[in-house]
Amino acid sequence: MPADLLRAELTIDGRTLSYLDSGGPGRPVLALHGHLSEGASFTPLAAALAPQWRVIAPDQRGHGDSDRAPEYGRSGYLADLVALVGHLRLDRAVVLGHSLGGINAYHLAAEHPGLVEAVINVDSPADLPDDGTGPLDFVLGFPYTAATREELIAACGPVGPMVAPALRPLPDGSGWRLPFHPQDTVDSERGVHGDHWEQWLAGRCPALLVHARKSQVLPGEQALEMVARRPRTTYRPLDTDHFVQLGDPEGFSRAVREFLETL
Repeated sequence: MPADLLRAELTIDGRTLSYLDSGGPGRPVLALHGHLSEGASFTPLAAALAPQWRVIAPDQRGHGDSDRAPEYGRSGYLADLVALVGHLRLDRAVVLGHSLGGINAYHLAAEHPGLVEAVINVDSPADLPDDGTGPLDFVLGFPYTAATREELIAACGPVGPMVAPALRPLPDGSGWRLPFHPQDTVDSERGVHGDHWEQWLAGRCPALLVHARKSQVLPGEQALEMVARRPRTTYRPLDTDHFVQLGDPEGFSRAVREFLETL
């Protein structure tokens, strides 16, 4: 992590919300990660946008260094973001989000338009049907903690190498924990299913939809419909899968930077 990407926190209703902040005088970009991720996933983007843009990347509730929360509905996620914007005394910010973060981003623009200068939606659908099976249900087989880091990585099977860099030591030194709680993750993921067209179309600010052509989440037809139906929306496809920041970090940073230059 670059030395100039600093970690800070605020307390909301007794919970810690941790965030990374690139600082400086640049215009603010609030960057929201998806499930199984954390604010640090935007570290390369922060470097690519500096110094014109200041990237603020929270570990959303229940992720990374932020405390677990009683619930993971949209109102809770949005309340955290409003509190963070107020804590930082930001007038308005560009709000960027991937997957879960993208849905939170355009819901924030719909419900608090005065806080949002523009939306960057990274492969987040406006309609995510519930077919009765959750794509993240497999994490219920993971232990939340283990005595050693190696034991925890092994227990996560094929996902182990992906989560390994984000594992946290327990405060009392007794072991290690995941950067997310398995049950919290499943509860949160189930909460994003449904029809979000009203919120996507409610925004009037400029928007960018970064669409992964090989997406497991956002079908191509829906992506094009989202752009066609929402005014002032730019479409940027990338030849990667849903995990855009990992699959094409340079293309992702370039797409975001070029859009920001139009604001």
